[in-house]
Amino acid sequence: MKKIFLILLTLTLAFSSNHLLADGGPPPPPGDPSTGDGPVGGGAPMGSGIAILLTLGAAYGGRKVYQYWKSQNEELEE
Repeated sequence: MKKIFLILLTLTLAFSSNHLLADGGPPPPPGDPSTGDGPVGGGAPMGSGIAILLTLGAAYGGRKVYQYWKSQNEELEE
């Protein structure tokens, strides 16, 4: 019974995958930057993402420095 179920499941998934394909092609390319249509890389803002990455990097570095400082103090106390 389990073998028949697996075969039916496999066949169902194999034949239904044809309907899952997306319609349409890729989006049109961005306009020419020399005419003012848009920038070459698109219009995605990068400022807030860079700020988040810098903040997380500083927090990670600060934690590592604190752990190192704490381990050095524990060695001195022993």
